[in-house]
Amino acid sequence: MSLLSIRNLNLSIHGTPILAGVSLEIARGQIIAVTGESGSGKSMTAFSVMGLLPKGAETTGEILLGNGTKAATGRRRHPGRDSPAGQSAKTDILQMSETQLCDLRGNEIGMVFQEPMTALNPVQTIGAQVAETIRLHRDSSKAEAREQAAQTLARVGLPESRFPLSRYPHELSGGQRQRVVIAMAIACGPRLLIADEPTTALDVTTQAQILDLLKELTEEDQMGLLMITHDLAVVANMARHIVVMRKGQVVEQNDTRTLLSQMQHPYTKALFEASSHQVDLPETRAETPLLQVQDVCRDYRLPRKTLFGRPGHFRAVDDVSFDIAKGERVGLVGESGCGKSTLTRAILGLENVEAGRITLDGAPVFSGGRPNLNVRRKMQVVFQDPFGSFNPRHRVDRLITEPFHLLERQPSAQEWQARIAESLMAVGLSPDDARKYPHQFSGGQRQRIAIARALIIRPELVIFDEAVSALDVSVRAQILDLIADLCRQYALTYLFISHDLSVVRSVTDRVLVMQAGRIVEQGDTEAVFTNPNHTYTRSLIKAAPVLPAMVSS
Repeated sequence: MSLLSIRNLNLSIHGTPILAGVSLEIARGQIIAVTGESGSGKSMTAFSVMGLLPKGAETTGEILLGNGTKAATGRRRHPGRDSPAGQSAKTDILQMSETQLCDLRGNEIGMVFQEPMTALNPVQTIGAQVAETIRLHRDSSKAEAREQAAQTLARVGLPESRFPLSRYPHELSGGQRQRVVIAMAIACGPRLLIADEPTTALDVTTQAQILDLLKELTEEDQMGLLMITHDLAVVANMARHIVVMRKGQVVEQNDTRTLLSQMQHPYTKALFEASSHQVDLPETRAETPLLQVQDVCRDYRLPRKTLFGRPGHFRAVDDVSFDIAKGERVGLVGESGCGKSTLTRAILGLENVEAGRITLDGAPVFSGGRPNLNVRRKMQVVFQDPFGSFNPRHRVDRLITEPFHLLERQPSAQEWQARIAESLMAVGLSPDDARKYPHQFSGGQRQRIAIARALIIRPELVIFDEAVSALDVSVRAQILDLIADLCRQYALTYLFISHDLSVVRSVTDRVLVMQAGRIVEQGDTEAVFTNPNHTYTRSLIKAAPVLPAMVSS
């Protein structure tokens, strides 16, 4: 008997249709993957199961949760919801009151959200947050809840001996914070776990660890796992059944092996083609060195351990050296915390370094204790989250002309408008888009605007900092093709930073592998990926998710 049955679910919000005829089933111990682009209805399906719909939402259909045989001992009971032990009746979540839903969430259904820093309370310790979940649903004392929280955190790989319950979220890495979120979700032994893009922002090794953890927990507890993702490579070897959604509808679903080998719907085929998309990067000839990083070290001061003791120092970048020639496309990969972002800030002149030298065209990026503006105007950056890097109150024309303040001579009014139109058309947008606001565009379009902003002053070096990691696979393919086209038009020189190895492999000529502040391997991209020399490089490549051969071929 199925654990969760969604039957002909229809959802509209203030009259706007969101979901239409969604149906799927999950059994105990089964992993179901729901995939599709942003706006396909994946997350709204999950929120419907959790009863977390916004005001103005109207639903029809059924979301049936089997009561199963979960023992009711130690947890609060609500008349009309709890069934006698052993009864296999089903409850329609859409008919439950808010009080019943509050008891359901965390107790019967757990949810793991995409961004752990948003899901966690920054002013509460990790132990207090896991214990709070337990005390909300169990008649436990503080001491009992604390002990169970410690056991749950140890289960997800955070033993108290190494990760005290008194730690705060900001003291943990991204992968460790995600483990805390998982601990909160499973603390009360739910029968259904929903994971909404739980690995999108994680590096490949941490992603592999989190996926293995979810799979292990599902098998041990015989939970049902509803995995929501836009990347099929992530779940191709994990899910038993795959559901493909588009514009609020299920367009295809089948067991994983059958779906991979016998795709029927054109959208499913397009989604898989985008997942294994290969970029047609133009040939380039490396010229004279443009960016030179020589023996760079960057330290951060640590807090004092005693009142009169000396503060310690943490070396984030340790004796790093490399060059980027004009017209060259270089990738930088490594786990979170390896020093990629610190090195990027140093290259951009946002932070000074303790040792070494960084020059662009022979001029230092930091001079006289401050950034060298003559160098700074020759570099631009494209960030991971374009919406976060834009002022939502400003129109596109003002946003993409922000780099003009770096120029010694401001363009005339006529040249100003010509530059705006040229930059927008170069990234596949219309000059008419200049008078719109960021919220009027999709995620991929906003990233195109971010690239237009980076190119408008014709920089000599562009840094792409995780520029495609948050995008759907189809939108990611479009942005990567755009970068290749721009290489043809402008002979771009760029440093491409990403944790997605397949992306780095397709858009770079040379790659740098960074671990613990050091460059442990560098060389021709294809040579490094085909025959890596360093153990760490081999572990990164092994951890990267790949589509099965029958699809990727």
